[in-house]
Amino acid sequence: QVQLVESGGGLVQAGGSLRLSCAASGRSFSSNVMGWFRQTPGKEREFVAAVSEQGTTTSTADPVQGRFTISRDNAKNTVTLQMTSLKPEDTAVYYCAARFVGSAVSRHPLDYYYWGQGTQVTVSS
Repeated sequence: QVQLVESGGGLVQAGGSLRLSCAASGRSFSSNVMGWFRQTPGKEREFVAAVSEQGTTTSTADPVQGRFTISRDNAKNTVTLQMTSLKPEDTAVYYCAARFVGSAVSRHPLDYYYWGQGTQVTVSS
């Protein structure tokens, strides 16, 4: 069982930065692929970034490539999404998610079983 709690969302001006954190409970954290997704009203949940169990492999969506960076600290059971050069179109609720132990990095939300409650990110123009 993995429980996830996101933090760090808020209101920022375009061009600014935010750092989202996801705190995970559970003994298996270092064995779980972790991902960040985002969702706006009326739209499907969208992949943002994912990181492998030991942090050696990452995957980042094209719209945020070069601006967002995912990382993890297994000693602290946390995964972080550093967001820079934010744009109004980055406005969304951001969710942290975890796959079952032994699964590969994936961009598909249906591949993730554990989800946090989400944190709102609003970028003003």
